Amino acid sequence: MDVKSAFLNGFLQEEVFVEQPKGFVDAHHPNHVYRLKKALYGLKQEPRAWYECLTQFLVDNNYTRGSVNKTLFIKTDNDELYIAQIYVDDIVFGSTNNTKVQQFVDVMSHEFEMSLVGELSYFLGLQIRQLDDGIFISQAKYAKNLVKKFGLEKAKHCDTPMSTTLKLSKDASGKSVDQTLYRGMIGSLLYLTESRPDISFSVGVCDRYQSDPKESHLSSVKRVIRFVNETSNYGIWYSFDTNPSLVGYSDADWAGNCDDRKSTSGGCFFLGNNLVSWFCKKQNSISLSTAEAEYIAAGRGCTQLIWMKQMIVDYGFNQGTLTLFCDNMSAINISKNPVQHSRTKHIDIRHHFIRKLVENKCIVLEHVGTNDQLTDLFTKPLDATRFKTLSRSIGICLVE
Repeated sequence: MDVKSAFLNGFLQEEVFVEQPKGFVDAHHPNHVYRLKKALYGLKQEPRAWYECLTQFLVDNNYTRGSVNKTLFIKTDNDELYIAQIYVDDIVFGSTNNTKVQQFVDVMSHEFEMSLVGELSYFLGLQIRQLDDGIFISQAKYAKNLVKKFGLEKAKHCDTPMSTTLKLSKDASGKSVDQTLYRGMIGSLLYLTESRPDISFSVGVCDRYQSDPKESHLSSVKRVIRFVNETSNYGIWYSFDTNPSLVGYSDADWAGNCDDRKSTSGGCFFLGNNLVSWFCKKQNSISLSTAEAEYIAAGRGCTQLIWMKQMIVDYGFNQGTLTLFCDNMSAINISKNPVQHSRTKHIDIRHHFIRKLVENKCIVLEHVGTNDQLTDLFTKPLDATRFKTLSRSIGICLVE
């Protein structure tokens, strides 16, 4: 659903004056200005004014604004759930009772001039297929246009987005390439990661060299695009056959960066068996041991889990103790250790943060075998067999 001329609906709370538009100047008062009551396009206040107007309208119709996501509005009525998610002038809405959806449409259309798109199938470049047993989200059209834009439609296919033998570095002696081209490739790929977490690590590594890209970096980015070319129709599968349990996986690649020896933290989070969030980020400090690198990654994972726990409360799901899976026993034992000793002094803040969550039974860190560590996909290059296995495990697939 799209609101036509949305920003013109917002009432201004402050005094705003504009000059008379050219061609419509009052001949008797040419030096006068207009005082605005409602927002106009081009004003800095227009998005806030529109959002306040829409918020007030939904609240007056018994919707509650999300405690974490302020653009989410929820209404419950006799165990029926109504959800409206706002993105500027677009509204994605739904209900557990399909017959009540039309009521929302009628209420909104009575107040605002709307254009109803119908069942959600395309939004912000995401293609959504709603099937009987689940939802498939992809960016197939965007991916194909991306490959065509950079002229790699006929390039040789790659089984993985990054080689396991090549270690990218600043390559000071390498030949520089066009920064505009390189940054355009990176920017395009970063948006594609919204539905393709399997390329997040590869794109993130290449992203580190935008300031002075070399031929080696450009070659790596082209490899990612060549991989995308063959897998452009892939996306994430969300199954209806699941449960509301929230779990996470955290991992780290110790000293994986060749330039500064910083580690890369990775994490993926599931609601039931559906991947709902992930991250891949180089750590801010140099870790002195594998345990420290894993512990820092676990700390970021705990932060994400706590935030997600608060967020899904708005949807009516209450979580108990959350589980974070880690494949490093030293990191797990540090979280359970009530005594801070010399080995943990250098990670003092994270130590207290995670330990307190464990003591309060908000989060429990559990060991997971290396072969079952899904977050390897976000921390290191993998061979083709391992890459395909983990991709399938997190829900990356092709739906015919």
